[in-house]
Amino acid sequence: MMGARVDCLRLGLFLIVVTVCWSDVVYSYSRPPARKTIFVPHSSDADSDTTPQQVHISQVGQDKMRISWITDSSSTPATVKYGTSSGSYGFSATGTTSSYRYLLYKSGEIHDVVIGPLNPNTLYYYLLGDSPQEYNFKTPPSRLPIKFAVSGDLGQTDWTKSTLQHIGQSNYDMLLLPGDLSYADTVQSSWDSFGRLVEPLASQRPWMVTQGNHEVEKIPLFHRTPFTAYNARWRMPFEDSRSDSNLYYSFDVAAVHVIMLGSYTDFDSDSAQYKWLQSDLSKVDKGKTPWIVVLIHAPWYNSNTAHQGEVESYEMKAAMEDLLYRARVDLVFAGHVHAYERFTQVYKDKADNCGPVHITIGDGGNREGLATKYEDPKPEISIFREASFGHGILDVVNETHALWTWHRNDDNEPIASDSVWLTSLSSIPACKL
Repeated sequence: MMGARVDCLRLGLFLIVVTVCWSDVVYSYSRPPARKTIFVPHSSDADSDTTPQQVHISQVGQDKMRISWITDSSSTPATVKYGTSSGSYGFSATGTTSSYRYLLYKSGEIHDVVIGPLNPNTLYYYLLGDSPQEYNFKTPPSRLPIKFAVSGDLGQTDWTKSTLQHIGQSNYDMLLLPGDLSYADTVQSSWDSFGRLVEPLASQRPWMVTQGNHEVEKIPLFHRTPFTAYNARWRMPFEDSRSDSNLYYSFDVAAVHVIMLGSYTDFDSDSAQYKWLQSDLSKVDKGKTPWIVVLIHAPWYNSNTAHQGEVESYEMKAAMEDLLYRARVDLVFAGHVHAYERFTQVYKDKADNCGPVHITIGDGGNREGLATKYEDPKPEISIFREASFGHGILDVVNETHALWTWHRNDDNEPIASDSVWLTSLSSIPACKL
C-alpha cells in the first residue's frame, strides 16, 4: 500500500476518483526548548472533603460507562445521578469505594461507578456523590465514523498542557493512550496532580489506557507489588473481555476492535496474556469489527536510537507478532520512544501488504524531553519520523478507509505534519483469511 518515498491512494467515491498523496519528506523545523514540569494542586474551590476531583470516564461493554473520581473523605456515597438534560437526572447507579497505600502515602477515597445502559452518540449530564457540581460526557457512536485521539507518554509539563489543549479542540470520540500516564515514578502525589490535569478532558470523553514502564513503581524490599497506583486509579474493563488482568484487555467501539496489551507483564507463549490474546483474536468477527487496532507501550519497530535492544520490545515482538499478523491487525500504536514515527505495513522486519502499520507516538509532553537521534540511513520500512511533541487523530470513516493524521505542537498550534489514508485489511481480497 505504501512505498518508500511517495505514496498515493485512489478512492472511487460516487464516480469521482480522488487521489491522495503523501511523502516522507521532513521539512526543517527549529524545535522550541523543553518546558517545565508542572504540579496541579487541589482546587481552592474544593472546600469540602467530599468535593469530587480527578474525574475520568472509560467505556464498559457496548453501552455502559465507568465513572471514577476521588474525594478526601469516605463519607460521600459512590453514587452517580445522570440524565440527558442539564439539571435533570432521571437515572442513578451506585458503585464501590476503595483506597490504597504506597509506603507512607495513603490515597484519597477512589469511587468507581458503572452507569448504563446508555444511548450512543449522546450527551449526558451527571452528578457525583453529594456534590452539586454538574459534569457532562458524550458517548461514542455505535456506528462509523468514529474519531480517536491517540497520545502516549503524556506526563505533566507545559507541553502536556499544549497537547491536551489541541486534543480538546479535535472533537474526538475516545482517547487511546499507549502507556506512561503521569510520570509519577513512585511520588504518589503526582498521580493526584495528573488526575486534576486531565480531568477537563477525561471527564467528558472515555479515556482507554494501557500501562508503560513508568507505571510499574515496584521498589525491591520496600514495595513489591507493581502497578499499585495504576490499577487502583485507572481501572479498565478487562473482565468484559475475559482477561484476568487490568494490564491487558479489549473492547469494541463502533466497528473497531481495540486491544490493549501489557509490555511489562509476562507475554511469552506460556503466559496468561499470550493465551488470552490468542483467544481474543480468534473471536473477532470482521463482519462486525472490520478494523483491529492494538496498543502496546514498548515499540516493536523503532529506528530511533532511544530504547534499542529492550526485551519488552524484541521478545514481545518475537512472541506475538505472528498472532497479530494472522489475525490481520490493521494498526499497532506504541509509546516509550519520545518521538513520532510511522512505518509502512510490515511483518518480520519487511514490508508486507497484509501486515499492520506500526506507529510510535510517545510524544505527548513528558518531562524527559524528546528522543532526537535516529538511525542513519533510515530503514526503507520507516516512512515518516520526527522528534517533536504532538498527538494523532485516527478518523475511521467507514468499514474500508480511515485517515490518520499526526499533529505536531508548533508554537502552541497543532500543525498536521503527517497524514495517510489507510485501507482495512479485511477489505483487501489478497489478505482475506
